[in-house]
Amino acid sequence: MDARDAGQRIEQELLILTRHREMTAPRGARGGDALDRSAYVLLSRLEAQGPMSIPDFVEAFGLAPSTFTRQTSALFRKGLVERTLDPEGGVARKYRITEEGSKRLSEQREHIVAGVADVVAGWPPERLQRFIDDLKQFNTDIERLTGRPWPRP
Repeated sequence: MDARDAGQRIEQELLILTRHREMTAPRGARGGDALDRSAYVLLSRLEAQGPMSIPDFVEAFGLAPSTFTRQTSALFRKGLVERTLDPEGGVARKYRITEEGSKRLSEQREHIVAGVADVVAGWPPERLQRFIDDLKQFNTDIERLTGRPWPRP
């Protein structure tokens, strides 16, 4: 199999995987209180990296500033992020996750983790580790190619 054939097969599985994302969380996480995908990703990034400005988001994700202005404004209105002065003395305002934002993120993450754990419960430890290693390699290769690494513990 060449890289193009592999790319087609991986694309198909990624398409199906994104369809299952909501299905891996128990029903309670899909109610009206659930974070939408963009909120979950932005809050996760703030949790991992700390306070970020709109230009920081643009650099991290490669999307238009208007996208982040709109998304951070929605999170701000819901009390999930707050605006703060740049702790390093810069002129740009930064956003940081609030206690409520951390709580909601943690609750939703726990639902997702529990759903994924249900899916892989019967897998042997070696297969689990191989899957985790392969998924991490896939993500780090994407990050290397795009120049947009995700902060990891």
